[in-house]
Amino acid sequence: MARQERVFPALPDLSGLLVAGVDEVGRGPLVGAVVTAAVILDPARPISGLADSKALTEKKRLALADEIREKALSFALGRAEPHEIDELNILHATMLAMQRAVAALDVAPQHVLVDGNRCPRFSCAATAVVKGDARVAVISAASILAKVARDAEMITLHEEYPQYGFDQHKGYPTAVHMAALQQHGPIPEHRRSFAPVRRALMEHFPGDKK
Repeated sequence: MARQERVFPALPDLSGLLVAGVDEVGRGPLVGAVVTAAVILDPARPISGLADSKALTEKKRLALADEIREKALSFALGRAEPHEIDELNILHATMLAMQRAVAALDVAPQHVLVDGNRCPRFSCAATAVVKGDARVAVISAASILAKVARDAEMITLHEEYPQYGFDQHKGYPTAVHMAALQQHGPIPEHRRSFAPVRRALMEHFPGDKK
């Protein structure tokens, strides 16, 4: 049987509008903030090679991030901290971080394209784009800035807590991270509402009900 290619809904006609792309990095990790980026590209200064940040090498991501920051009409980062993730849940914290990124732009967009299947409310119209980070250049640009920013934060966290290996797994629940969590217990930056962190808290601090 021939494999069917997935058909995605057509994007709205946004010709002539200032369009911001938005993406997030860090929904799956057990530690640190969820980081978002919003980008408005300049049609007069095209950037070649934009793609889903996960499909790029670190060297290429860093180079593209520099070029995006140089050429974009506007860009901004947003974030939601671990305590906000614990209070709101990861979905709502991600939506909040996206709103913060768009609000921080110094050029107001007329439409927002968000990677994924849902988007928060903005001050302008918005469209969710499934697999947008691989399909839409302005969302690819946002995914690159968000990943570069969050990866840098994980390197900084690694310097403070080298025993966890954050420089390698960036906070995702790999075998190395899970073993370190079990051996050393959570750090303040861990997301306490995530099940592996809750279990580690109960093992290391059995009297702590928080």
